[in-house]
Order: sequence, then structure tokens, then C-alpha cells
Amino acid sequence: MASPLNSGLLGTAHKLIIDTDPGIDDSMAILMAFQCPEVDVLGLTTIFGNTTTQVSTCNALLLCEIAGREDVPVAEGSSEPLKGGTPRVADFVHGKDGLGNTFLPPPNGKKIEKSASEFLVEKISEYPGEVSVLALGPLTNLALAMKRDSSFASKVKRIVVLGGSFFALGNVNPAAEANIYGDPEAADIVFTSGANIVVVGINITTQLKFTDDDLLELKESNGKYTPFLSDICKFYRDFHVKSDGLHGIYLHDPVSFVALVRPDLFTYKEGVVRVETQGICVGHTLLDQGLKKWNTSNPWTGYSPVSVAWTANIEGVLNYIRELLMKP
Repeated sequence: MASPLNSGLLGTAHKLIIDTDPGIDDSMAILMAFQCPEVDVLGLTTIFGNTTTQVSTCNALLLCEIAGREDVPVAEGSSEPLKGGTPRVADFVHGKDGLGNTFLPPPNGKKIEKSASEFLVEKISEYPGEVSVLALGPLTNLALAMKRDSSFASKVKRIVVLGGSFFALGNVNPAAEANIYGDPEAADIVFTSGANIVVVGINITTQLKFTDDDLLELKESNGKYTPFLSDICKFYRDFHVKSDGLHGIYLHDPVSFVALVRPDLFTYKEGVVRVETQGICVGHTLLDQGLKKWNTSNPWTGYSPVSVAWTANIEGVLNYIRELLMKP
């Protein structure tokens, strides 16, 4: 498997699909991608998580309009996890509309007819080895794409996943992070697929935050999207005060985008990751660090390793996020 340090953008044009559940910090990451000249956004695919899939699709279309990128197709994904049932929706974090209860007018654009998994398979097949996927929500669409096309994992350039919490507490409960908890079966399929995967867990992203002072700096900057971002971040910030005692916000999705374009700002551990799919630890991600040679086979045996973000250059990542969010 290619090392993430040798497969980042670092100035080269790069084709990208963003699988997303916008969401406030998703919106930040998507607008960063539109502001990044090294990235060619081929499309957005939508999923449940921060809101329902249908609202995610509406918000993805709105973000394309806000960015003046109505040319970017939006493909709607699954409305439920692989095993079915009502998806977990974090509207208490992102608001009923997913955008901090700003309740913007509906978008003029429409989703394309293809489903998210169809779109993913089509684009990965059209540009084999050239397209990366930034996965910012539950991994249902990617698992469905892999079920639809058994060669998907070998043709995708890289999948950067925001998910999991490695040897740290979760944010849904002590065992699990929200994106993986949202569809643990899908996550286990993706992590064991053999694709070139980089995982950025909340053990990393909770180290990177905007304080109230940072949010004020953002508001007072002449960034292209500053008014919109400042409005939606108010609700998100108030949630963090109540939930975490943080007078500011965590930058989960923006950090994951930075891991895609600036992998040099992170260190990684490689190993097989499995996801618990039953019991009280549903959604728990566990990395085999390779510290022991096992005498017998186990559920981690025989699968390809993934790269798990282990440390981050905090100042470097924050400066890169500021640069893109405050870009005129």
C-alpha cells in the first residue's frame, strides 16, 4: 500500500469526490475544497449523519450555489445504514437544517439521477487510480459502491475517512465515534477492502479547534465565505459549550481535508482496523499496531493495513485551515 506521505497533493491537481453529511464542519471542509486550487471536485455524494440524507442533499446543493459551483454534480446516497433501520441524526449538534438553524432558501439546483454508489463507481472507473474520496460521514455509500463493483477498492486512488477514535473516548458514547457508529457494518467492509485508506479519528481532530477568538478572527476577515460560516458556526459553538465546556468548535471535517491535501502535517501508524458490529461497543474501531506476532489467526488476520493518523502538527494544520477559510 502506498504511504500517505507519498500520495498527497502537495501542488499537483487531484480529482476528488466528497462523500458528506453537511453539517456545519462538513460545510467548512467543502468550501475549503472549493478554495483549494490543487483540488478538482468531481462531485458530492450525500449520506445521513449530521442530518437526514435528504437534507444533506439539499445542503450540498446549497454549498455548490454559495461557491458558484453549480457545475458540480450532487448524487444522493442511502437514507439508512446497510442493516436498515432509522439512522442516527445529530441535529442537536448541527440544527434541524444541518446548517445551524439558519434555514436558508432552498437551492435552485437538483440532484442527479444516479445514486451516490452509482456515481462513485462511474467516476472511479472513468479515472482508475486518479480519484480520491474524502468520506466525512457514515461509510454506507462507499460500502455499497464496493458491493456494486468488486474492483472499486483497487481503482480508487485513496480514501480519507473521518471516523473512529483510536485509543481514546468516542463522542457518541465512550466506545464509539459518530460516523462509524452510524453504520459499523459499512465501516468494517471499507476498512477491510484492501483500498488505500487513511483514517483520521477524533483522537486527532479534538486536538484541533477554533476558540472564540479564532471565530471572531474568521468573522472579521475578508474571506469569501466568512458571513455564511460565521452564521452557521454560532449554533455549533453553543453546542460545544454545553457538551464539552469548549468555548469554540472542533474542526473534525476541515482537519480531514487537510490530511488529504497536506499529509506531511501528520504522522501515521499502519495496521489492520476492525469495527465492532454488536454489543455495547458497537462502532468501536480497533487498530492492530503490529506490536505482537500472534500465534494463531484472529479477526484481524489476513486483511490489508490502513494508515491511521497518529499525531498532527497542530500549528501547521490550523494555519492551513485559516488560510483556506479566510481566502478572499
